[in-house]
Amino acid sequence: MIDRVFSKLKGDRWIWIIVIILSIWSMLAVYSSVGTLAYKNSKGSEVYLIKHTSMIVGGFALMYFSHLLDYRYYAGISKILMIVTIPILLYTLIFGETINDANRWVTIPVINQTFQTSDLAKLALITFLARMLTRKQGNIKDVKKSFIPVMGSVCIIFVLIAWANLSTALMLFGVSILLLIIGRISLKQIALVCVGGGLLLLLVIFVGPRRDTYVSRVNTYMNGGEADPDKSYQADHSKIAIATGGFFGKGPGNSTERNVLPHPYSDFIFAIIVEEYGALGAIVLIALYIVFMYRCIRIVTQSPKAFGALLAAGLGFSLTIQALANMAVAVGLGPVTGVPLPLVSMGGTSILFTSVALGIILSVSRNIEEAKLESNKKVVVGEIPAMG
Repeated sequence: MIDRVFSKLKGDRWIWIIVIILSIWSMLAVYSSVGTLAYKNSKGSEVYLIKHTSMIVGGFALMYFSHLLDYRYYAGISKILMIVTIPILLYTLIFGETINDANRWVTIPVINQTFQTSDLAKLALITFLARMLTRKQGNIKDVKKSFIPVMGSVCIIFVLIAWANLSTALMLFGVSILLLIIGRISLKQIALVCVGGGLLLLLVIFVGPRRDTYVSRVNTYMNGGEADPDKSYQADHSKIAIATGGFFGKGPGNSTERNVLPHPYSDFIFAIIVEEYGALGAIVLIALYIVFMYRCIRIVTQSPKAFGALLAAGLGFSLTIQALANMAVAVGLGPVTGVPLPLVSMGGTSILFTSVALGIILSVSRNIEEAKLESNKKVVVGEIPAMG
């Protein structure tokens, strides 16, 4: 039965297994942590579980069809995504839905579903960078032909996202720098990109509409909430959830901090998981993301084409860094941000975009497997002696 299922799923089998485990764990954790939200909106927890499960099923469908498409087609798709992404990000900043003093969401007409446009921008920039770096390998050191187009795309997307979502922009900028290093951009040029990014960061922090929020969060993190305990409320209760979980946890559905923490089903779902499954659960969860990154690195090293290697590296790093950032915030290693835990947090369209990214990685892996099979067939045919 299992072999029959996996025979339909091409690409790295371990990545498929990790995605399935995280998805099941996500349903358990979300169902456990939406009680307060359900009570507030006079709905049953099952309503949110069904909605979340439908998103996971939709994500699996997108992942499956994305991994069937030859990854080389994503080079052309990336151009379309970049052309569409920049106007959408501008539209979001001006007309987007304002939640927690940030314009990050756009409502899709007819279905009345909101989605965070930075999720689309991450996918667009990483695939576009992979394409650009592959196409420019012949004159990669040329400032006019290679450096300026690459730097321009990174900085434009960075500013448009950072204006309303600084944490996501910083992570995406970090992933972009990693891709530039892998893509053989010179260290001098990378340093210039970092300087340019730093100047843009200062512009966003001191001139942007959320400057007071950024300063407040950093001050709260540095001072531990001594000046204003209300501002450290989320971080404090996240630590309480983690501390009371012990090694084996309180058991699924037995969290108490889920009734106190804001957004326990998204931003702080890791704290709820540790409270219910203990340090053992945290170790297993972290191990799953580390193994996922290891499998992505294997795909990078085995890919015969630069574009496939850069795609797997960029998307793999993006998802892993996001996961580590979410967990770091939950344990108090960083200021509070609104970064979800990939494939685990409840978050409609973020699950769908994450699934597409995973599908692209699996497409690269599938191509490697098919190339190996083709190579083996040629070797076997070549060994058969000629008849007559």
